[in-house]
Amino acid sequence: MRISDRISYFNPKDREAGALLQADLIRRIQMQKKDSQQVVVLCVGTDRATGDCLGPLVGHQLMTSSYYKVFGTLSQPVHAGNLTQTMTEIYRSFREPFVIAIDACLGSADHVGYVTVSSMPLFPGQGVDKELPPVGDISITGIVNFTSEANFNTIQTTRLHTVMELSSYIACGVEDSVRYFAKHAATT
Repeated sequence: MRISDRISYFNPKDREAGALLQADLIRRIQMQKKDSQQVVVLCVGTDRATGDCLGPLVGHQLMTSSYYKVFGTLSQPVHAGNLTQTMTEIYRSFREPFVIAIDACLGSADHVGYVTVSSMPLFPGQGVDKELPPVGDISITGIVNFTSEANFNTIQTTRLHTVMELSSYIACGVEDSVRYFAKHAATT
């Protein structure tokens, strides 16, 4: 595994977590994004399940930015039923998009409340046994609950408080990182 493929874990409760997430995202964007690429933020999930609404909540918080285009909000979620269609729309609308994919996930009990960042695609739907195409150049996940034998029920009964905290942390990290990168790229 290359160093850029490494998965980073962030605990939003740590004092330096915001700065560390921003630095990691900036580094990954610098390593992977071409100057000609438009940043697209793809927020996957549905507002019909508490644990799966992380993506749409992040998208809702990011939708007014001029630094990137957002797909997947509370009013227009991107989920298993329209993910393929949305990806077709993204690649039809943008010549060579640089996609930052965001989704909720389940993990080990000691990582609930953490955020992961990877330079690999996101594999949406894995936790609930759905086969969906991998998406994104960079992936960000919020670990909203622990993996169990009944993952579908676990997603349904996840605490909204956990999802809200993670969505705010991710939205701030993405906004600050992409804005920093865009401003820095414009001056060089």
